[in-house]
Amino acid sequence: MSGIFSISFSSVYPLYVSKVEKKGRTKAELDQVIEWLTGFDASELNDHLAAGTTFEDFFAGARLNSSAAMITGMICGVRVEEIDDPLMQKIRYLDKLVDELAKGKAMEKILRG
Repeated sequence: MSGIFSISFSSVYPLYVSKVEKKGRTKAELDQVIEWLTGFDASELNDHLAAGTTFEDFFAGARLNSSAAMITGMICGVRVEEIDDPLMQKIRYLDKLVDELAKGKAMEKILRG
């Protein structure tokens, strides 16, 4: 089991916020990306942040977007579409979306519109 699975989502979320805000994007845009991927609305997201939910439990409760498989490319030197572990793949999907947001990609493209 990877160490990331037991890390709380709430400990990484501020890093995501910082990453996108440094590049001129907003927390609201980040939350929109997270909602698109996981199906969690603002209330559910806040509940997970307050509860200190682990990545494992966060994604166990997610209703993964049916277009998530369209997320492709490299993250940390690995192609996300080739990751065998389903949970690690979901975490990397999120990382990839956060990267795309930080890189200034259009929201429609990020959300695979």
